[in-house]
Amino acid sequence: MTPKASKRPILVPIDFSPGSEAALLQAAELAAALQAPITVLHVVHDLTSTPGYKALKGAKKQLRRMEDIAADILQGYMEDIQKKYPELDPLHKAEKLLVVGIPVTRILETADKTEARMIVMGSQGRTGLSHVLLGSKAEQIVRLANIPVTIVKDRRKK
Repeated sequence: MTPKASKRPILVPIDFSPGSEAALLQAAELAAALQAPITVLHVVHDLTSTPGYKALKGAKKQLRRMEDIAADILQGYMEDIQKKYPELDPLHKAEKLLVVGIPVTRILETADKTEARMIVMGSQGRTGLSHVLLGSKAEQIVRLANIPVTIVKDRRKK
């Protein structure tokens, strides 16, 4: 393995769900085996780019920006995961990224920009009508990514 190849990260898009935690654990194991870094990505969904939503103007001084709140949540989430799994060193060294946009698009763009070796992401496991109506970000990533994608399900009892 060339030195450059060992520096290519494993990209782990998260949405703070149990599936995200499962994906982080899987990515940490892979990172340890491959001696690769982890990049944890959270995409703040930009509703203004969704049909039917309009941006509110003039309210910025009264409300915290959604990105600021998401950054705080991402930081706290990763601190909790690191405390919960102190033995998983790759989680403690993970780079955290926060971007705004349409999740599938931004995940693919970030994978290209960071030269990720692979994507490891959780699945919410929707089936039936909810899957048809809402689609699956994980399924879209699998179809569109030009690098390997591992989808991890949360196996805990609910």
